[in-house]
Amino acid sequence: MSYFKENIENLSGYTPGFQPTDEDVVKVNTNENPYPPSPKVAQLLASFDVNRLRRYPAPLGDSFRVAAAKLNGLLPENIMCTNGGDDLLTIVLRSFCCGTRSLVYPAPTYSLYEVLAKIQNCPVVEIPWKDGYCLPKQELLDAGGALTIVCNPNAPSGSFIDPEEISELASLLEGKSVLLVDEAYADFAEGNCAGLVNKHENLIILRSMSKGYSLAGLRFGYAIACRELIDGLLKVKDSYNVDALAIAIATEAIQDQAYFKRNVELVKEQRTRVTKELESLGFRVGTSNANFVLAQTLSSDASDVFEKLKEKQVFVRYFPYDGLRDKLRITIGTPSENDKLIEALKEILSS
Repeated sequence: MSYFKENIENLSGYTPGFQPTDEDVVKVNTNENPYPPSPKVAQLLASFDVNRLRRYPAPLGDSFRVAAAKLNGLLPENIMCTNGGDDLLTIVLRSFCCGTRSLVYPAPTYSLYEVLAKIQNCPVVEIPWKDGYCLPKQELLDAGGALTIVCNPNAPSGSFIDPEEISELASLLEGKSVLLVDEAYADFAEGNCAGLVNKHENLIILRSMSKGYSLAGLRFGYAIACRELIDGLLKVKDSYNVDALAIAIATEAIQDQAYFKRNVELVKEQRTRVTKELESLGFRVGTSNANFVLAQTLSSDASDVFEKLKEKQVFVRYFPYDGLRDKLRITIGTPSENDKLIEALKEILSS
């Protein structure tokens, strides 16, 4: 006897990346930032008044809304704080999708989209990317979804769609579909879509503090959209969906742009280096605009390499899905972590 709804009973839940408990490993499987958060975060934690935890937090995370709006050249009313980017995805699915209102996205992409849609019991339409991960605009329009999601830069490919193309898609979908652009990895790209929200009434931008700001363990993200969409989403979010300590930390981190930019450049430098090293070992590596690369194995079995790396305490990500079975997604680590990764691959491939 199952007490769950049929769609939940039949659901295969999202599988997060493996989290090893041993610290003495090379963990490049979940796209975390290899560098610590801003020193201002440590200072805040050292001086935080725990008495503040006695009371509920600001329902809208006002201090962060102000800081994020200033950074993006918008108003606080264009910002909604969320408990990580995944919280925003859940809110958006609950807001726009149901059994007769479908979710559409180009695939392969972030696998949580499908899981959240099935929890909401709404139809899912996956549109294959065009060659070279080009955006299938007409196909996305023709699918007729209530909600369309484009991950940009895309996970797990790291590919990037120019904001002008995103704007064209938003125009095509206007009056028909909400377009959510998942910019969880935009910190490592050469552009973003924040400037488009005043142009398109149907556009929502997802941002994460996990990647560029090294706050994956905090769980903090935010939405950028026109005021009308934000006001609607606020009806659906939990009453206090972000806690007082998280609001304070995220506000300090996003205001320390000098530290943030330095860390992003360090990741980009290592991304270039890791790409060249992988290519010298015989992998085919696409251009990445994120803090990871997708490496295709040309002369070996990707799942076998994945398992052999695990034996050496080097953890990368393998997806047993169509279009990805011959590839490994590798997060960019510190120079030392990247050294160990490359050395382990050399040993595996030589044998």
